[in-house]
Amino acid sequence: MEPDNNMPDRNHRVHTDALPNGLVVITEPMEHVHSVSVGIWLRTGSRCEPPGLNGISHFIEHMVFKGTTRRTAEDIAREVDSVGGMLDAFTSKEMVCFNTRVLDEHLPKAFDVLADMVLDPKFADDEIDREKSVILEEIRMTQDNPEDLVHELFTQNFWSPHALGKPILGTPETVSAFTRDTLRTWFKQRYAPNNMVITAAGHLTHAQLVDLVSERFAKGTSASEDAAEATPQPASHVTLRTKHELEQVHICMGVPALPMTDRRRFGVAVLNNVLGGGMSSRLFQNIRERQGLAYAIFSELNSYRDAGALSVYAGTSLDTASQLVRSVLDEFRRLRDEPLSAPELRRAKDHLKGATLLALEGSGQRMNSLARYHMYFKRHFTAQDLIALLESVTVEDVQQLAREFFQPGRMAASVVGNLNGFELTQEQLAI
Repeated sequence: MEPDNNMPDRNHRVHTDALPNGLVVITEPMEHVHSVSVGIWLRTGSRCEPPGLNGISHFIEHMVFKGTTRRTAEDIAREVDSVGGMLDAFTSKEMVCFNTRVLDEHLPKAFDVLADMVLDPKFADDEIDREKSVILEEIRMTQDNPEDLVHELFTQNFWSPHALGKPILGTPETVSAFTRDTLRTWFKQRYAPNNMVITAAGHLTHAQLVDLVSERFAKGTSASEDAAEATPQPASHVTLRTKHELEQVHICMGVPALPMTDRRRFGVAVLNNVLGGGMSSRLFQNIRERQGLAYAIFSELNSYRDAGALSVYAGTSLDTASQLVRSVLDEFRRLRDEPLSAPELRRAKDHLKGATLLALEGSGQRMNSLARYHMYFKRHFTAQDLIALLESVTVEDVQQLAREFFQPGRMAASVVGNLNGFELTQEQLAI
């Protein structure tokens, strides 16, 4: 869930500063914990990549762990392990993050390791060759995992030809073509201070982090701003992929939803929770518990700065695949045509409220939220802000969203399995 960015900021515990070169530093002290979570966030991701460089953001994320001019890959791992810390990273469609969690007394050491990785990776040729093999295996692993594959096919075809649909890992062709010069050029363009946000939550002071950041990052020079990017347009595709070795048919079907920053995002969170957000959801209760058509079935939201998708995943047998598709469509229609009951709305809100508050008890999630709120909304939101916006959602709000989403011609689907004559057409997806 993400909030409306017009609400006043009442959280005085969150502190924000910006260095002259554009790097933003945000902290939230948590006096009752002994740890600190800190992250270095890049406003970049796979959707920023031109076609020939698809996968380069993820590749560089891997490469910064392979050594700097000051530290070997073993040094990086050993220094964080020696203080009982955690070191991690991820690449998504719209951001890259490097983060660590350590006891408060070890923050300077852990931050120095993190800064060294982000500022001065070595990009050794032998490590590049080795990492190509690793990532090519990662791509093959995705192809071998039917749930991953059906989601990837859905995403690629839903947003094609926009870069939002390109795989985060890249393709065998693009990854194999990366060179040291290619990596260093992209690194210099994207890993600039005005493209970074550094956030921390836990047992620290704001001045402490600002001092650590200034010492390592103040001399960095800003990069030019990105050119305006076209908004992705969804496509109502149907994609079938036969894999004869599979026992199940894996289905992903969905519709366009809302961008991350849309105020109605809270209504969509409720809709998604009612539809397939847990064991009490309509999809789980009807399709798994009552009909016994699937072991795994759920719905999910993927929201970006200017677009979004609401999708359903299920795995079933070939004999029951058509029945499952019809049953999912029935649930879409029911959300569109019939208002939620008051108890169902209450259950969804309580479920989402509990998940939100439990997540925010940890320094890692708070560090994560500080960055995401700044990058998407340019401000912070308290737990109370989030709960108030969630509580404001009405039965009418949810039904209006369902009417907007579940219209004829908007549905897309991908299917992977030993299809043996199974067909799915746009006509069959009519809602």
